[in-house]
Amino acid sequence: MNNAKNILIADDNDEIREIVRVLLESEHYNVIEAIDGDDAVNKVNEHIDLIILDIMMPGKSGYKACVEIREITSAPILFLTAKTQDSDKYMAFSAGSDDYLSKPFSYTELVSRVKALLRRYYVYKGKENAEPLDTIHIHELTIKTNTNEVYMDEKEITLTDIEYKILLLLAQHRKKIFSAQNLYESVWEEPYFYTCNNTVMVHIRNLRSKLEKYPQNPKVIKTVWGKGYRIE
Repeated sequence: MNNAKNILIADDNDEIREIVRVLLESEHYNVIEAIDGDDAVNKVNEHIDLIILDIMMPGKSGYKACVEIREITSAPILFLTAKTQDSDKYMAFSAGSDDYLSKPFSYTELVSRVKALLRRYYVYKGKENAEPLDTIHIHELTIKTNTNEVYMDEKEITLTDIEYKILLLLAQHRKKIFSAQNLYESVWEEPYFYTCNNTVMVHIRNLRSKLEKYPQNPKVIKTVWGKGYRIE
């Protein structure tokens, strides 16, 4: 029985797609190729476990494709791109991506990012070794940690695995203030650098846009100025 994960790689550069395909297939992943943003959106379905997107593609850019893919699936999205400015990373995370890797990339780094994203996604989805826990209620928010479902006013909210992990961490430690560094090292499980602060801010903003009726005046995730974030 083939339990290999399915990874979609979208890049208009044939050579890049071939390199990524060979690397990932050597790690026993199934690789589906897309030649541009439109092709990527058309090939996304419930069987895709991870999506790798280039940013600069003819027709639909990686940013636009990412936004549309987020309407279809919460599977992790990794941007693999030559654009390396902080503003590019900000736009990538704002579009709904989970991670960002600059070209040229090393074999080791690509594989480690892919494995980390898939591991977090499957734990979040409860597909592998998830231990049932209690339901958490905060105001109109309900987190069913045994199924990893989130509801606001009894309406289910779709979160990415990173957004869910941030929310769960804050909810399980109510009133505790988490700095951007605390959140990044706990959720991403990687060393924190100053530039990571923008990554955390974007994900908090995205979370609030999904959970809050008035994101500019949040009721659930509060900002403690100069210190970090908490749920009261």
